[in-house]
Amino acid sequence: MKIDDEMYNEIFEENDLENKYSEKLKVKLNNNPLSNCLYDWTSSIIVAIVAVVILLTFCFRLIDVDGTSMENTLINTDKVIVSELFYTPDNGDVVVISHGELYDKPLVKRVIATQGQTLSIDFDKNEIYVDGKLLDEPYIQGDTVKGNAEIPEVIPDGKVFVLGDNRPVSLDSRYTEVGLIDEESIIGKAQFVIIPHSYPEGELIPRFDITKIRYIYE
Repeated sequence: MKIDDEMYNEIFEENDLENKYSEKLKVKLNNNPLSNCLYDWTSSIIVAIVAVVILLTFCFRLIDVDGTSMENTLINTDKVIVSELFYTPDNGDVVVISHGELYDKPLVKRVIATQGQTLSIDFDKNEIYVDGKLLDEPYIQGDTVKGNAEIPEVIPDGKVFVLGDNRPVSLDSRYTEVGLIDEESIIGKAQFVIIPHSYPEGELIPRFDITKIRYIYE
């Protein structure tokens, strides 16, 4: 089919109009940098929130410290981040336990010995030996007093022996209420103090202390 000059001009005039309209539309869509910036920020915040929710659901957990049994390492009402993905208990780790032998509340304690290790506690000298080696425990507060539970010479398979750092007041594996802990009862390892507290001089109620945000070292 032959296109005459008049039809040829009409076609290209229409294309020119469409191109001009498209250019104007692009300019109109991009002429508000504030809206574009707000959209970018909103999208980033939503993505960040979703990522945090996924991490807290499957990899980490936020736990409140209840009581004084881990002082001075952890203070009552501290909030700590606990890692629970593929975790295996190890000596010296501060862990969160779902419950003890007869104690239903969650516990925060330190792993002293794991399955297969030998354990000996000299209560008179306040000394603990694991696999024949004396533990260096600069984190403890007070003496390691004797409880009412029998302490095995070798930790059975699937069990761990735990103590609190504040030894005189801690309810832990020295007592029948807690006893040896099943590895399956350990939620995870306390990694980071995200909302720390301290006791101001002369006060009995702990207060938020931003200077104590820290990683938990063994």
